[in-house]
Formats: sequence, C-alpha cells, structure tokens
Amino acid sequence: MAYAIARLKKLKRSNIAGSASHVNRERETPNADPSLENIRFIGSNNQEERLEDLVLAKIGEHEQKRKIRTDGVYCVELLLSASASYFRPDCPRLAGYYEQEKLDNWLEATHQWLVDEYGERIVRAELHLDEATPHIHAYFVPLDERGQLRCNHFFNGREKICSFQDSYYDTMRLIGLERGIKGSRAQHQDIKDFYRIVESGRDLEVDDLNSEELKVKAADRDRATRRKEEIEATAKALAQENELLQKRIQELEKQNQLWQQQTEQLRDLPLDDVAWELGLHHQLGRWRGENHIINIDGSKFSDLDPGSPLGGNGAIDLVMHINKCDLRQAVVWLHERFGEAGAIGAAIAKTKTVAAEIIQLEPRPQFTLPVEDKAKWSSVSNYLTQKRGIPENFVELLHKRGLVYADDQQNAVFVMRNLLEEPQAIGAFLRGTRGENNTFKGYEKGTKRREGWFYFHLGGQPTDPAERLVLCKSPIDTISFAMLEYQVKGNVPLKRTLYMAIDRPNTLPVEQLQHIFNVQVAFDSSELGNADARAIKQLLPQAKRNKCFARDWNQELVNLSQKLQQHNSQQRHQNQEMEL
Repeated sequence: MAYAIARLKKLKRSNIAGSASHVNRERETPNADPSLENIRFIGSNNQEERLEDLVLAKIGEHEQKRKIRTDGVYCVELLLSASASYFRPDCPRLAGYYEQEKLDNWLEATHQWLVDEYGERIVRAELHLDEATPHIHAYFVPLDERGQLRCNHFFNGREKICSFQDSYYDTMRLIGLERGIKGSRAQHQDIKDFYRIVESGRDLEVDDLNSEELKVKAADRDRATRRKEEIEATAKALAQENELLQKRIQELEKQNQLWQQQTEQLRDLPLDDVAWELGLHHQLGRWRGENHIINIDGSKFSDLDPGSPLGGNGAIDLVMHINKCDLRQAVVWLHERFGEAGAIGAAIAKTKTVAAEIIQLEPRPQFTLPVEDKAKWSSVSNYLTQKRGIPENFVELLHKRGLVYADDQQNAVFVMRNLLEEPQAIGAFLRGTRGENNTFKGYEKGTKRREGWFYFHLGGQPTDPAERLVLCKSPIDTISFAMLEYQVKGNVPLKRTLYMAIDRPNTLPVEQLQHIFNVQVAFDSSELGNADARAIKQLLPQAKRNKCFARDWNQELVNLSQKLQQHNSQQRHQNQEMEL
C-alpha cells in the first residue's frame, strides 16, 4: 500500500537562507547524485535570485498592520512525496529509480494542488530527483485573505496540520495514494526525520511515517478505551439512523399509495363504461345504437357504420362523436356522469394524445444566429478591448473563429455551440456595448441553453483531446480567466484546455466532461457563485475551486492590466531619465 506524504517546517527569517542552500544544492549533500538535475516548476530559474528576497517581496506586496516579530515565521517549507512503492511498485528498495508515468501523474496532481490551495503565495517549488525517492520542496508565504502574515492562521495546532494533510490527500487519492493513520497518538514528524527515511530509499509504510520511537502500541489501554467509545458511539448513531430510515420508509410508502390513487384518478375513463352511459348496447362484440356501430380497442374506437366512418382516441372523442358536441360540452357531460375526477382524467388523457401528435408531426424550428453587422464590429471590438481589458489579438482570434461578432444593435454576440466533433451553433449570448453603463444581456430567441455553450480551446495541439477544463459564469469571464493565465501572467497551458461558460450547474454536460481529470471551477465569490460551485462539485467530484479576489474575473483582468501598464509606464520613464 502506497501513502501520500505531506510535512512542513516553519522558517524564521534567519532560517530561510539555510533551507534554500540545501534545496538548491549550494552545499554538499552526501546522498544526492550530482549528475541528476532537479526541476524548479514554480518560480524563476535565475540562480542569482535569493529565496529570502522572494519571501520579503511577497510580504511587501501588502501593508502589514503590525510589525513582524524578530522570531516570526516568514515562510513555511512544505515537503511533499509518496511511498517508494508508488514510484517503483515492482522494486521499492531500488533507490533512485522511478516509473516516469507515475512521476508525471504525481507531479501534475501536486502542482495543481499547490496552485489551488495557495495560489501565488507559493514563491518557489522544486522537484528533487537526485536522491532515493522523488520529493518536492515548496515555499509558502503564510499571508491570510487580507494579506497579513499569520502562520498560526494556517498551521497552529494538531487540528490545522491535520487539515493541511487531509487537503493534500484529497487530491492524491485520485491517483491511487492512501493517507497515513489519521488521529493516531504519534506526534507530527519533523522534516529532518522524514528526510532521513526518504534518503534511505525505504518504502514509507505507516510505521515509518510515525517513526520507530513513536509507533502506536496495539496494547495501548487508552487507545483501546477510546476505540471502544468510538464503536459504541457509532453503534448508537447507526441505531438512531436506522430508526429515522424506518420512519422515512413509512412516509414513502404512504406517499406511494397517494401517488397510486392520483394515478388512478388521472387515467382515462374505460370506453366500455362511456359507451354504456351514452345509451349504446353491446351486441356481437360491438356497441350499437343511434345509427352507430362502435368497435372499441383499448383507448381507441372506430365507427363501422357506413354513414359515419369515423374514429378517435379516448372518452372525450367518443362523447363528441356520439353526441355531436364540442369539447366543452363533452367535458360537462362526463362530469355529470363520472364526477370531477373522471372528467379531469379524461381531459388529461385527451391533452396527452394531442401533445403526442404535435410532438410527432409538428416541424422543429431551426435556430438562426443574429445577422452579423460588420460595420458595428469596430465598436464592439473597442468595448471588449478598452472597457473589458481583453487583449486585442485574442479578440480578433475569436472573431476570425466565428465565436464572437457584432449584430445590428451593436451587441457582442457570443456563439454557443454543442460539443460534437463538428460543433454546430445552437444559441447565442448577447452583451450590450452601447453607452457608458450598458447592462443589457440576454439570449437570442430559440437558443437551446441545455445543449449549447460558449467555449474555446487553448494549449496543446488542435487535434488533442481536452485534458483540463475551466468553468466560468459568462463568456466575458471565461475569456478574462483565460487571458489571466495565457497572456498577462504568461502561464501558457501545456496541455489542451477547454474554457467554457456555464451559468447554471444543471446545464453542465456531465457525460461529455466527466473523463477530464483536471477541472477548475472559476465562479465569483458571491453566495450564488459559491452555491453553484458546490453543485458542480457534486456532479464532477474531481473539480477544484479557483478563488476570485475581485468582483469577477474580468475585473481582476482589468486591475492586473492597469498595474502592468503603470509598471511599464514607470519603466519607460526611468529609461528616459537614464538616457538624459
């Protein structure tokens, strides 16, 4: 059995340089193979850039309300790994060897976990392959939601450290890793002791994780007592749950009986009973009278009299045929003889029959996109680039792909397509662009919102299947999130990424997306956004939440673009002063 490993070490400012020296191999490391190269996957590869400077710069991005204590924790070193039996299941004691596919899966999952859990507060992360077992050193600057340096907010006490390990395990279990004993009496193992086990190349079983001197003894009386109490509490809870289930079963049985009664009431009336009430008499398998010869077959009937070769379906049709009356008069006639339930049941059956005929015979209207007005495109493009901060080259790329254009009302038309191999346009989302405070938005008439979505792909090759999915609330938010990743931050997706706008979880095409392992839900932080994110998590359990710190992703894009512009302007100004 292979385990996910997550350990941490709090670093004061005076400890940062020593930790970085070891991780960067700036000092002799006896168990490391100097011929193998380690990989830094978060942070610059500039060897002149000091870790301490990165940490101080990250802290300096936010004004600290209180002075940082001299013995305060400036950053936290995270050490992440897995049992040797995960990386080399056939030969766990062969130090230094690993299966490439296993390593790639673990690295991708760990990288994504670091991004989802801590975001830009991870200032550096490095994969070590030069020792017995692959492992990762990541440096996290513990800034809270308000940008204040508060390590205790994240890692104060056993419960919070356990929560940190639970979070890592929730991701690692998707690639087949188990968690160590949760809630054991063993103390949290220090990175130094854990590192000694990693260097030895031994498989990290549960006993190793707790270290030899901290093994939990099977005969520990306190643990046995606590276990007994847990079992008794579980048994009591199960008994209470069973009692509630029995009550629920009884309620469902009563509900089922009520539904059966209602179903009986809603069925159409037997045509033989209706024929009898109509004064017809049964002879030789037919109902006769009033110059009619009625043959009844289930819910259908036909009149075999040569003078009236007609037929129909249901009680109302039979009454209208025999009494030569209209629909309203037929319902009143049935009500007088079969009561309200009988008349309503017959009316519902008639409605179902008519609806079925309409569904079968009525032609389906074809969706038509709004007519493009090329003369209005310049105004719509300016709105998207200047008002919304979307890079001009990407707006033009979407326009050339036919995914966005202008209509005659100067609306930005975002084309919604299905997910077939050759996508078809089956809807359009419209966003007004006129005026300073234009808030118009809506869907083109005939849009099939459960079958079509605004989406596009980035990264990888055009023929590659999507390996990553990002869900946003609106087309503009979807484009903005992609630009934050793709152009502004320079984080080009290495694998094919599908960016999709979806405003309601129940329209999510689960069957077509459930095969994608890496799913990110990038909704806003409103109450509705949080509720929808939880609903999508139920539909796609592998989904992870991306937190937005602005009103929405477009606002975050605009804010970041403005910062970059200010920085570039200052840089140009400095260059001009130097030239002078």
